[in-house]
Amino acid sequence: MAAVIILVVIIALLVVFGIILIGIYNGLARARIRIREAWSGIDIQLKRRASLIPNLVETVRGYASHERETLENVTRARSMLQSAGTAHEAAQANNMLTQALRSLFAVAEAYPDLKANQNFQDLQNELTDTEDKIAYARQFYNRNVMDYNERVSTFPSMFIANMFNFRPEEFFEAEEEAREDVTVSFSPTPPAAAAPPPAPSPPAGAPPPAGQAAPQDPPSPGS
Repeated sequence: MAAVIILVVIIALLVVFGIILIGIYNGLARARIRIREAWSGIDIQLKRRASLIPNLVETVRGYASHERETLENVTRARSMLQSAGTAHEAAQANNMLTQALRSLFAVAEAYPDLKANQNFQDLQNELTDTEDKIAYARQFYNRNVMDYNERVSTFPSMFIANMFNFRPEEFFEAEEEAREDVTVSFSPTPPAAAAPPPAPSPPAGAPPPAGQAAPQDPPSPGS
């Protein structure tokens, strides 16, 4: 009888352990799926951003063809972004592209015709909109990575994670300089305010304004 009770207890413990194991495993799997879904949101916006670069480069080249180094930096950063294989590599390439675009827009300040070009302005607005969407998608992705990494590194799920090869995921980080908006305002500089007109001279015989000495009569001849 005692052996039967022990056997039942062992089976019950194994069932409980199996339920816990399955629950932890499913939680880790769902957390990893959420990361993949969140990354797809970033990837879509990164591809959209990269697709705008060739048109932007050609537009700028039409007005500033001798700005070769700046244009090459933008093109090189775009190529690195397209070839990135991990979240860390994509973040680095995206930061490089942000810096290159900032330099490009700064150069555009010296070309009034380029600044007034409608295609250039439309591309600038699209890039700004895309950067905002990347920032939002990055926050969503990083929150999911943080939740998943906590599961992977805390008790008791860390044992299940090691058993089934759940590894920590990388964050998609933006450098502090790259967090700033890449766009440059092209609004015209307002003209300087005109100087106020001089105060009219007081009429003859009127007392001088407060704080101003009365004019002295010129000395009479022979004094």
